[in-house]
Amino acid sequence: MTTRFGINLGRFTAAATVAVATAFASTAAMAERFTLLSGWPTNFSFYAEIGPRFEALAQQQLGNATLQIAANGPDVVPSFEQLEPVQAGVFDMLFTHGAYHSGTTGIGIAIDAVENDPERRRSSGIFEYMDKHYQTKGLKLLSIPSIGTKGFGYYLRDPITSEPALQGRRIRGTVTYHPMMRWLGASPVNLAPADIYTGLQRGTVDGAAWALVGASDYKWYEVVNYMARPTFGQLSMLILMNLDRWNSLSPEIQNALSEAGRLVEIEAIAAFDEMQVKEVEVLQSKGMKFTEFGPNEAPNVDAKFAEGVWEVATNASKAEAEEMREMARKAGMSE
Repeated sequence: MTTRFGINLGRFTAAATVAVATAFASTAAMAERFTLLSGWPTNFSFYAEIGPRFEALAQQQLGNATLQIAANGPDVVPSFEQLEPVQAGVFDMLFTHGAYHSGTTGIGIAIDAVENDPERRRSSGIFEYMDKHYQTKGLKLLSIPSIGTKGFGYYLRDPITSEPALQGRRIRGTVTYHPMMRWLGASPVNLAPADIYTGLQRGTVDGAAWALVGASDYKWYEVVNYMARPTFGQLSMLILMNLDRWNSLSPEIQNALSEAGRLVEIEAIAAFDEMQVKEVEVLQSKGMKFTEFGPNEAPNVDAKFAEGVWEVATNASKAEAEEMREMARKAGMSE
């Protein structure tokens, strides 16, 4: 069977059937039940800190536990292939990053170039703009939670000793980082999260661009020695829902999910800022050290990252990305 988005459902049916049956075998009394795909394992910090909290906040809005979200990780559907089964309605929700579906749209990536202020992202109309865009893809935008005030850093096998800082190195990174990496002299390599450790261990890559939490969970301290500073950018996740499933819900459930999405955006930044501090402590205790960008590059890492994000977004969704960028400029939230 092929959907209105040209998606063949056959490849996802078996995994979805097992996931749904397992998730809801003991929850028949629940009034509203949703299946969710996560781009990371459900015990990994990105999802573990946001997904269950989003569910709890939605339940609080309803006054009781009449809502449940059963999450499945990339072991069910690989991270870079998860948009399609949610568009098709095989799963109800998606927890992801825009880089993981950049072949479909660049708008999810673009939000990483917009100031990390949840309330202003909404009051400026940027959230609504993104929501309308994703609805053309058969999806409803519920939330844009961020992984801290700052988003990213480089984890390297060898220290920075010159400028460009990463000249001649092969660095893992999704498309979001690629323009910045080239500015730093690196050759980008696209690896799924689960493959990064092996790539670093074998020397297939010389480092990885990654969020400021999670490296300790993946035990990268066993295969890299340095954390580059300064950090840069911001990292914003997306919680999306199949649009037909959204439209089938009562106004009460819709309001609960929408408010939970708004609240978890506010909570996530402070929670991950605290986690980032602890992450550095753990990595240092495992022997990792800081290495610094040079004087010509360090002051410009934020601007270069944002410039690169807009470049990627525009290449993927030119008119929409340019319109969104103009909105962000008028709101004083981007260059």
